[in-house]
Amino acid sequence: MAIHAHFSKPVLHGDNGSTLKATAALAMLHGLGAKPSHSRPRVSDDNAFVESLFKTARYRPEFAASGFADLDDLDDTPLWGLDFVHWYNFTHRPSGIRYVTPAQRHAGEDLAILRARHHIYLQARERHARHEP
Repeated sequence: MAIHAHFSKPVLHGDNGSTLKATAALAMLHGLGAKPSHSRPRVSDDNAFVESLFKTARYRPEFAASGFADLDDLDDTPLWGLDFVHWYNFTHRPSGIRYVTPAQRHAGEDLAILRARHHIYLQARERHARHEP
């Protein structure tokens, strides 16, 4: 499960398991003003992406290592969440998308970046090959 930072209403995402669909859980989410979200039917990797994102968040130095003791500890969480989402989209370079930022990938800028990077690698290989005996 993951909580999505949304200005109007927080979203709690789950994997279509019975826990998040239970009446008590739905009532609790409604009482907290949160919207439940589920993985798409017959899409096996929805939850894997959320789990990967959550792992990335947990390993950030700013993440509360001991978790949150109570709701009062969450006072700064929305700001941390917004900062994390901005960092993830505009600074973080995941290996799964060849070390470009998600924003670059979504804007279609990744192709030019990867072409330029490949050209630099070829130049470096050529320079290195000239210096070998």
